[in-house]
Amino acid sequence: MDDLDRRAAGLRTLPPSCGPVRLVAVDGHAGSGKSTFTGRLAGALGAEVPVLHLDDLATHEELFDWTGRMLSQVIEPLTRGRDAAYHPYDWNLRRFLAPRVLPAAPVVLVEGVGAGRRALRPYLAALLWMDRGAEESWARGRARDGAALSGFWDGWTAAEMRHFLSDPSAPFADALIRECPTGYEWLQMPAGTAGSHQSITHSDGLPPAF
Repeated sequence: MDDLDRRAAGLRTLPPSCGPVRLVAVDGHAGSGKSTFTGRLAGALGAEVPVLHLDDLATHEELFDWTGRMLSQVIEPLTRGRDAAYHPYDWNLRRFLAPRVLPAAPVVLVEGVGAGRRALRPYLAALLWMDRGAEESWARGRARDGAALSGFWDGWTAAEMRHFLSDPSAPFADALIRECPTGYEWLQMPAGTAGSHQSITHSDGLPPAF
């Protein structure tokens, strides 16, 4: 069993955090490698593990104002042990599509900028933060998307800075994820990293396997 498999096995031992579901968030700056890492983690967890990409809840006009949709379409049914059904946003057609089912599986992954936001933390079994700086992440994202989306990136980076200034995720992370030439380094954060006045996740006291 390699390290990612061991870490994935540890996630399965966490107490349920959202009804019967262990909701695990992967947050970080745009371009930090969240989607790639989440895909690797999902593979280690098994093909039955659903993944929710927050790009499906955000829109051109509401880059970060998707909390209501997340709570009503995803969190509420999962807390009752029911499959969720959310309307994914089509970034080309600029409209929401037919509902997509998100099963109430034992582990559900949610990835995207703001996945560890204040409104969602009470429902998280674990919060993982991609440990890559903002400027490097944004440069990677711009290079990936090309010059045609440079205007979008200008607006995005300003919106992301405002979001994390008012609602940071990194201080509440249970683990920092660093991309390495041979894979990922998983740095466990000590319990109580967040200030005592701040809300914390349900994952305090994580088992050693995590």
